[in-house]
Amino acid sequence: MKLYHSLSKIGFLKKSYAFKFLFVAFIGIHIPLIGILFFVLYFDASVSPASVLIFSLIMTLLATVITLLILNQLIKPIAVASKALDDYRNERKISVLPTAYNDEAGLLMSNIQESIFEAETFINEKQDLIYMLSHDLKNFAGNPQGLAKLIIDEKPSDSIKDLANLICESTNLQFRYIENFIKLLKEQDQVVKTNHETRIIFFSNILPFINEQIEQRLIDKNITLNVSIETEEARLKIDEGLLIQVLVNLITNAVKFSYFESTINLRIFTESNDLIIKVSDNGIGFNEHQIGELFKKFTKMSRLGTANESSTGIGLYLCKKIIERSNGKLTASSEGKNKGAEFKIIFENA
Repeated sequence: MKLYHSLSKIGFLKKSYAFKFLFVAFIGIHIPLIGILFFVLYFDASVSPASVLIFSLIMTLLATVITLLILNQLIKPIAVASKALDDYRNERKISVLPTAYNDEAGLLMSNIQESIFEAETFINEKQDLIYMLSHDLKNFAGNPQGLAKLIIDEKPSDSIKDLANLICESTNLQFRYIENFIKLLKEQDQVVKTNHETRIIFFSNILPFINEQIEQRLIDKNITLNVSIETEEARLKIDEGLLIQVLVNLITNAVKFSYFESTINLRIFTESNDLIIKVSDNGIGFNEHQIGELFKKFTKMSRLGTANESSTGIGLYLCKKIIERSNGKLTASSEGKNKGAEFKIIFENA
């Protein structure tokens, strides 16, 4: 940016990015000519044609290298603007770009900076509005539920009691939907703001945190979790807490759709320099055409578990988002109904 800043101080170059390039190219083209003139005019000894030719080639190569290096520095504003945009799109990282320049590159940086600020402001205002609306909706849903409970307390007839219970069930469903919606917004925001630097993950260290969150679910259905850690550590671009969240979600999903007294397998291993994490079960499975629905938010494939456990419809969607933003892949497979399912995470060249 120093070269760009310096050239921007020259009057006739100030307002045109193209003129800056042409100016540098013009100087670069004429360096060999100027050098040859000085060589011929001021060299004391007689100059042979061969000497002029060699000197011309050297000056031409030197001028070409210098010109290319300078032009490479001159495109720095474009690179800086591109990086700022990528950082915001991938990590919600807000960069501060210079906005005082008047040429095309300066206008580009200024527009990108303004767009980033506007997008961030819009996202924050949208989330604030949604949280506010969600809170109000919960209050609105609570009013009929409170009335329905009052009716039940008055010991009405069975038909009226059934209707009141139906109102309570309906409002409870609305509460769950609103809470899941808020959870989706919060966790999406956490994913995009996470620092995706490479770090070493020790799998034996995260296992206790996973067990702590899934232990009761396993006990409730008398399900055994078999863990096979064949790779002790790996360098990954994922936060340790987010990886724990993904594995907890995948194992919880497996528990939900597994039968009582069955087995779930968690295997962590490497294959062709790729880290692979598999969570497999012997549960209800799914058909091949249903795979596309699995990872959609609030998917139509939201189903009750084998013990009538409810589903939020966002767990697998978030898992896939987290893994993809961490340079990984999450896939699902099943041989069909009641033949179990397998979810596989792949981090290439981990």
